[in-house]
Amino acid sequence: MKIDVLTLFPEMFDPILSSSIIGRAVNNGIIQIDVYNIRDFARNKHKQVDDYPYGGGHGMILAPQPLFDAIGHVLSKSNADRSTVIYMSPQGKVLNQDMARCLAQEPHIVVLCGHYEGVDQRVIDKFVDIEISIGDYVLTGGEIPTMVLVDCVARLVPGVLGNPESIKDESFSRGLLEYPQYTRPQEYEGYTVPEVLLSGNHREIERWRLKESLRNTLKKRPDLLKEAELLPHEIELLREIQQEMDVL
Repeated sequence: MKIDVLTLFPEMFDPILSSSIIGRAVNNGIIQIDVYNIRDFARNKHKQVDDYPYGGGHGMILAPQPLFDAIGHVLSKSNADRSTVIYMSPQGKVLNQDMARCLAQEPHIVVLCGHYEGVDQRVIDKFVDIEISIGDYVLTGGEIPTMVLVDCVARLVPGVLGNPESIKDESFSRGLLEYPQYTRPQEYEGYTVPEVLLSGNHREIERWRLKESLRNTLKKRPDLLKEAELLPHEIELLREIQQEMDVL
């Protein structure tokens, strides 16, 4: 996978590209991430990339010329069959795991980090395939949302994670939250590991994990259950949990 990032602050991306799982994936050639400074594409002598909005109003708008040239440049360099251009914007579709899975299958992604009061609409009309938000709030720029997107998508690319099986039971993998996790010691300051996890009975452990996944989702994100496609035995477990909660 190839990811190109267009930003006014390329230095912000140095830590995520050189450390942890993403850094290793880049070093191993599993994914390629290049960061471009939008100012490098400005044609005026002061490298100005913004201007006042037509019609008046507060703030500045990223001008079309540097962005047209920047996006055109990275698209022209791509050898991929297709490219997906993303604009990180509070007006976009909210990022979720299903969206991340779809993007992880794309050979080339171009991510534009918005700034100031946004970008000239002509840039969106010409190039942008999808606008993406990471939540219903506004940040000072699109750099942090882009980091979230890159991390969320890149880890789903085959070979990035050491154990691909670890993705299967993660939160949101099936529209449910993950079950509680425990490690050694068995007892710590009066808190103990559930006995079933020590039993060695894999069938019972799987049942416990599924039940606790459903319980977590019901308690913390009941909205997810409205969309989850539960199997009959999962529906039965959910009823069991609801009865237990009613007793409490």
